[in-house]
Amino acid sequence: MAQEIINRVANSKLKVIDLEDYYPEGKRVLFDIKDWLLEGLVLREKDFRQHVSEHDWSQYKDCYVALHCSTDAIVPDWAYMLISLQLQEFSKLTVIGPLDQLESIIYTSIISDLDLNVYKDMPVIIKGCSHKPVPANALILLSQKLKPIAKSIMFGEACSSVPLYKRK
Repeated sequence: MAQEIINRVANSKLKVIDLEDYYPEGKRVLFDIKDWLLEGLVLREKDFRQHVSEHDWSQYKDCYVALHCSTDAIVPDWAYMLISLQLQEFSKLTVIGPLDQLESIIYTSIISDLDLNVYKDMPVIIKGCSHKPVPANALILLSQKLKPIAKSIMFGEACSSVPLYKRK
């Protein structure tokens, strides 16, 4: 006699949040300005402005762009600002820094806009494994935003979660 298999997790009040579900589609681009600097180190304004004006910015349409300089050059803030103004009509978001910082900033915006009232007084698991690059910083921001709302917060999978917080 075979017994029916019952999914106790599905039947519980336990709520699972998977930040991977909120991952925004769009190519991520690391834009290195070193090639626009004299010997990769010195920014000459006239030459730099010429590179900016001649560059095809439309190739970054619907992309997330991280601006950086891979050399030890001292780059004035206005240079990044000048590039970002050109990218504004094409890119979804432009930031200064490496790609992991770009992902962190993307998720900061997403989490700040999340309505978490459906998790009020509920036990919540923040799903841990993902196939998309969900930054660790996003997990921290989400757990902090959930703390005043959720009854409890766990991390991982329903079968092996790590308890993080339980309201007294």
